[in-house]
Amino acid sequence: MTYAHSFHIPVMGIGFTIDSPLKVSQFGIDSVISLVDDVLLERLRKMYSGKHGLPYKEITDNQNDFRAKRISSYLNMVHDLAHEKFEEFKISTTETAHSIKEYFHMLPDSSTFKREFDQLTEHCFNLTEIKDWVREHMPMGSIDVNIMTKVDKDNYVKKEKLSSEYNDAHAALRGFAKSKLQSSVVLSAGMNPRLYSYLEQFDDFYPDAEGRVKKKIVLKVSDYRSALIQGKFLAKKGIWVSEYRVESGLNCGGHAFATDGYLMGPILQQFKDNRQELIDTVHGLLTGALESKGRTLPKRPLPLKISAQGGVGTAEEHQFLLDTYQIDSVGWGSAFLLVPEATTVDQDTLGKLVKAKEDDLYLSNISPLGIPFHSLKGNTKDLEKEKRISAGRPGSPCPKKFVALNKDFNEKGLCTASRQYQNQKLKELKSQNLSKAEYEYHFRKITEKSCTCVGLGTTALLAYDLDTKIEGEGVSVCPGPNMAYFSKLTSLKEMIDHIYGKTNIIARTDRPNMFVKELHIYLEYFKEQIAEYERSPSNKQKKQLLSFGEHLNDGITYYENLFGEGQEGKAPSCGHLLDQLRESRALLKQLLQKIEVFDGKLVS
Repeated sequence: MTYAHSFHIPVMGIGFTIDSPLKVSQFGIDSVISLVDDVLLERLRKMYSGKHGLPYKEITDNQNDFRAKRISSYLNMVHDLAHEKFEEFKISTTETAHSIKEYFHMLPDSSTFKREFDQLTEHCFNLTEIKDWVREHMPMGSIDVNIMTKVDKDNYVKKEKLSSEYNDAHAALRGFAKSKLQSSVVLSAGMNPRLYSYLEQFDDFYPDAEGRVKKKIVLKVSDYRSALIQGKFLAKKGIWVSEYRVESGLNCGGHAFATDGYLMGPILQQFKDNRQELIDTVHGLLTGALESKGRTLPKRPLPLKISAQGGVGTAEEHQFLLDTYQIDSVGWGSAFLLVPEATTVDQDTLGKLVKAKEDDLYLSNISPLGIPFHSLKGNTKDLEKEKRISAGRPGSPCPKKFVALNKDFNEKGLCTASRQYQNQKLKELKSQNLSKAEYEYHFRKITEKSCTCVGLGTTALLAYDLDTKIEGEGVSVCPGPNMAYFSKLTSLKEMIDHIYGKTNIIARTDRPNMFVKELHIYLEYFKEQIAEYERSPSNKQKKQLLSFGEHLNDGITYYENLFGEGQEGKAPSCGHLLDQLRESRALLKQLLQKIEVFDGKLVS
């Protein structure tokens, strides 16, 4: 697999990377478009069509299968424009020997494309031949897409429920499958068996005899066991997972899928140790399934990538992950929010991100999906929410309904951040005659939910000066904790040079190692889980907490062995790493003792 860079830009929110491929793919950088909001995609298609003089015909809600058609049309437009920019870039880059050198200087030494170039130029000094080779072999960044598997709302025409293929995630998958793209769909948020089975309907997801797959599957996972289960499930249907994208459970941006106390280092070690077993196990199931379907069998095992993301912030950490765990690519997310050449962020939000410090970045419960969600204090969507609460009208309008998944009050589903849902829940709450403290606790639990499916996309409307009459101007933003250490707007070249250690854009000297930072976040999360346990204790919950703590303890032991005496040179420099691990173990011990001595009434 020829590639230019050893990093990729993951999906961020809904609007922040919605057109990133148009900005970075010509430089060989992979990036990911969210397919949640087909309305936003359609509006950007109209904008870009006008900007580039392309024909545009609106796809309205009245058309059959409008969601899938909007997604296909937007992706086709991005495909065409990105390839046009790539061809222009190839020509401009190969105009002189100097420009060719500049391009290759931007790439890491690990780049397969750079290595091939170095081998060529050892024996070839003909500039014309070199130019022709570069133009022919230069890799373009992949235009990947993301589908949150659980955001798969049922859809209706009037009161008639449509079949599951018209569910939101199914329609998004179909939109990608029918597009021109030859790239990857990143499936995140866990396993959706019905959606995974729907992949079988499209030929582009199956390999040919040479092992080529037009549309690849990438699974975003937080542990090895989940990867193996999902990989085997898909392989039995003849679908190969081309990449497992390992994300830190809590040291990431956006939704945070906490593991049961398993830390990122030990998880990556498990992938490294079991990589060949994973390939062999899944490949065996794949060939059996393809044979039973009468499909072409690949002549050799298909290529498999392992990538990692979540909290990476320095060139040392980047290279450490590549070298220690032999992964293929490292995801850099939050830092790129401050790179206007790569992402789409409105000016007001950019200003807030530049100023953000540790206390401004927190793991919240604002997501209507009921999953912990990294957020920025003072974001304008939350300010809108608080204003409504103060006015006695909690809950948001729900113009798009992408996460209207709760069916407590409505068969069609309601979003837990919506005014309609919160009104119903607050009526229930008032009828329970709780104490003032209990009432306020549950009131806050209900009303803290924020309209993220709109808020995470509005940034693109504001950045491009598009109408926000329906959505409002409130922006949700979901940077990871790592954002605190990046404090200035940065050019794309500066960021690439930072990733590869040619410069350093972090002014602070107190940034903790990414593994230590994740451990600290897990300990804070563990504290919160213990507090919830003390409110309403049960034997089952106590058992889960003790297991969680045991896994954290094992993770600390792993890091002490990895970075212990005689191993200091292996660790990305971060000050007193071993001292920090010892302090973390002491805190963990206190928390575990707190569980054991808690005198609350336990219920089975």
